[in-house]
Amino acid sequence: MTSKILIIGACGQIGSELTYKLREIHGVDNVIASDINTRKLALVNAGPFVILDAKNFNAIKDCCIHHNVKTIYLMAALLSATGEKYPMEAWDLNMNSLFHVLNLAKTKQVDHVFWPSSIAVFGPTTPKEDTAQHTIMEPSTVYGITKQVGERWCEYYHEKYGVDVRSIRYPGIISWKTLPGGGTTDYAVEIYHEALKNKAYECFLSEDTELPMMFMDDAIKATVDIMQADADAIKIRSSYNLAAISFTPKEIANSIQEHIPDFKITYKPDFRQAIADSWPKSIDDTTAKKDWNWKHAFSLKDITKEMLLQLGKK
Repeated sequence: MTSKILIIGACGQIGSELTYKLREIHGVDNVIASDINTRKLALVNAGPFVILDAKNFNAIKDCCIHHNVKTIYLMAALLSATGEKYPMEAWDLNMNSLFHVLNLAKTKQVDHVFWPSSIAVFGPTTPKEDTAQHTIMEPSTVYGITKQVGERWCEYYHEKYGVDVRSIRYPGIISWKTLPGGGTTDYAVEIYHEALKNKAYECFLSEDTELPMMFMDDAIKATVDIMQADADAIKIRSSYNLAAISFTPKEIANSIQEHIPDFKITYKPDFRQAIADSWPKSIDDTTAKKDWNWKHAFSLKDITKEMLLQLGKK
């Protein structure tokens, strides 16, 4: 029986596009998509799909046995802004789902695990410019705390039990295919939708809030690349810094105005401003470049052109 890949949280912003890419690489029938509901019918109908609660260990284990799953991508999580509203739910989902998957790998039920971390692991005391792979990490959000703790457990399970777990710290992700899911960098997706629809956008961050960002195509490429790399090449088993570009709301607005001259942006910072202020402005991902040849492709100009083109077709 051919070994399969399971994606938990396949209906999320990254999970959905990762599902299509992995099916393109490995074959539709070899990639099992799963989520707690079927809200994305196109994905559900595009290949094997199971309803799966990421907090239910026995359900995950049964799914792995039934489908001969040997690789799990755990993409389910409550993100930064949503996590601040529901802290205990964020802790429960983000931590217990990780333990379930790591314990399946510990007992050799599965062979490989991908678990995404985030720039949210950093905090107000972290150096803001070119944040290093190894640096001060004192996150101030529940989401960031779960990711920092998760990184430590990933490294622990690798060192103590030989679990082949791999992780990258995603920056803000920009995608035209899927709406964001409650993160602090969501403005960088919403702004394109509003530019086309209303030629105006009220941003929940201040105009000069610089954050690390990445186009979805680059994020998917990084995820595939790290999982395809030889095990010996993966030197970091907590999580790798990952970077592409950094920009402010004002800079993204300027890039949109090159295509839509009468686009207007206003600013009304809310509780997400404090979250953004605790994060780095730019990331040093030299280690990922050295260990598994990571390289991004999309600039802000490229992203704006592609976002407006693709959203304009909808």
